[in-house]
Amino acid sequence: MEDVKFFLQDIEPRKAALFTGAACVVGSVVVLVQKVYKHREAKAKIQKAQNRRTDSLQRAEHAVLQYKKSHPENDSALILTLSLSELTKKLQEGSLNPEEVFYSYMEKTLDLNGDLNCCTGILLESFDQLKTLDSNKKGLLYGVPVSIKENYGYKNHDSSCGVIINLDQPVQRDSVLVEVLKKQGAIPFVKTNVPQALLSYDCGNPIYGQTLNPHNLNKTSGGSSGGEGALIGGGGSLLGMGSDIGGSIRIPASFCGICGFKPTPGRLSLQGLSSIYRGQKSVPSCPGPMARDVDSLALCMQALLCDHMFSLDPTVPPLPFNAQVYQSSKPLRIGYLENDGYIQPSPSMARSVREVKALLEAAGHTLVPYRHLNLNHIICELIVKGILADGAITLLGKLEGNPVDPTLRSQIMPYCLPIWLKKTLSFLIRPFSIRASDILHSLCGVGSVQNLWKQHAAVEDYIKETIAEWRKCKIDALLCPVTGPAFNHLYCGKLTPAASYTLLFNLLQFPAGVVTVSTVKAEDEEELKHYKGIYQDQWDKDFKRAVSGAEGLPVAVQLVTLPWQDELCLRLMKEVEQLVKQSTA
Repeated sequence: MEDVKFFLQDIEPRKAALFTGAACVVGSVVVLVQKVYKHREAKAKIQKAQNRRTDSLQRAEHAVLQYKKSHPENDSALILTLSLSELTKKLQEGSLNPEEVFYSYMEKTLDLNGDLNCCTGILLESFDQLKTLDSNKKGLLYGVPVSIKENYGYKNHDSSCGVIINLDQPVQRDSVLVEVLKKQGAIPFVKTNVPQALLSYDCGNPIYGQTLNPHNLNKTSGGSSGGEGALIGGGGSLLGMGSDIGGSIRIPASFCGICGFKPTPGRLSLQGLSSIYRGQKSVPSCPGPMARDVDSLALCMQALLCDHMFSLDPTVPPLPFNAQVYQSSKPLRIGYLENDGYIQPSPSMARSVREVKALLEAAGHTLVPYRHLNLNHIICELIVKGILADGAITLLGKLEGNPVDPTLRSQIMPYCLPIWLKKTLSFLIRPFSIRASDILHSLCGVGSVQNLWKQHAAVEDYIKETIAEWRKCKIDALLCPVTGPAFNHLYCGKLTPAASYTLLFNLLQFPAGVVTVSTVKAEDEEELKHYKGIYQDQWDKDFKRAVSGAEGLPVAVQLVTLPWQDELCLRLMKEVEQLVKQSTA
């Protein structure tokens, strides 16, 4: 009887436990079903985007074939060799017509894309624009085909930033810069590939895949404007538009052997450009041109800095391009550095700075040594904490439900850790890698609004201190390395610190440009065998592996000036370009 009594008393708790267990099972099944549904939905969106791209490529290819049949006399090979200055002159005088130029570049782009996977889609509206182009014959870029990065708004097209959540959301109007390009007679004809979520200097995403380097398919094109770098470097475009938050114009320019320019933030309109998240103010992004030579960059800036842009976006200061500064020849006092003290440069990076320094001195300029102020602290406390002030929560939210691209996997892994674990690991790994420990701690974010304001104030202070240091040194500009040569695949995500050479100037809001000046030599590869790095940690070992096997690949230098002195930066870039040509003639 006692056993029966105990059993009856225990029925209610057993029921509760049973119901709780059942609820847990049902909850798990619901979560699993949701995951399966999201996975299928993501897969369907990717397939739809890929189909759109394939359709645009096929239709463009058909149009090119039809044009070639009806115009067998068209000399595409000659057209593709012309510089932008030569091309615009011939288009303005009428010795070339826009059709010939457009179809020549369209054909070359389609050919290149098959090898490099640099395009996310042909802008089929460009074929219609071509028919009505004569209304803009006075434009500075009349008849020039222009490629644009995938995050540039173009009416009725996605600006996905390489993430699935942004697919099937075509923008309702052109970005301001696309409108201005069209007003100046240019023809935006293709969108180019980007890394997943943009915050990477590689160029791969689960939607459109990995973009390859035009000089060596075993290397990356760089990023985030990597599709632009590959297309221009391969000859499929002679002028393109990118954007730069940490080197996203300059690193692909370096890797692909072209020129790229990051203007002062605010000099060009950002309206209509998509970013992975908005509201981050510490390290501003800005749009800028990419091209084969510096004159092309200058012409693009001149075309964009017009009344039409100032009218469309009144937040942009109405400062037209100052041709007088660009064409000046006054001797300058230039600071230089071979090593930023955070990442030891590859042998070819350091050699290129030395060679350009010697050329500038021979041309009558004064070169003086320069060192960045407290860079190791600034990288963590101002740059990483600025870009990922929320501990990467917003970025990870955008990636939810996405397969993570292999190019991003190593970079994103520590972002996913809970804050307590980031702090714990930061403490534990400090004896083995001070840099990794500091970066991991910075990934915790700022923690509060009050700390964010302090961080913004610290950025303002650092900018003032750096400008004061430039004035103390009495320098007009800075010559320094840019990350390179092109990395082997899957190393960019492992080596975010290697962007230190470019990231700093986004924080400082200084204009900066990249000019290709050399190629990797056998001696550089030999010297690389003895590369140790500054900290001799895992990042230094990975950097050595990343840049190995690069003989013959392009090497660039970076030129920097103070805010709003964009034309002076371009002028110095032009002079470096000319001096290098003369020295190798």
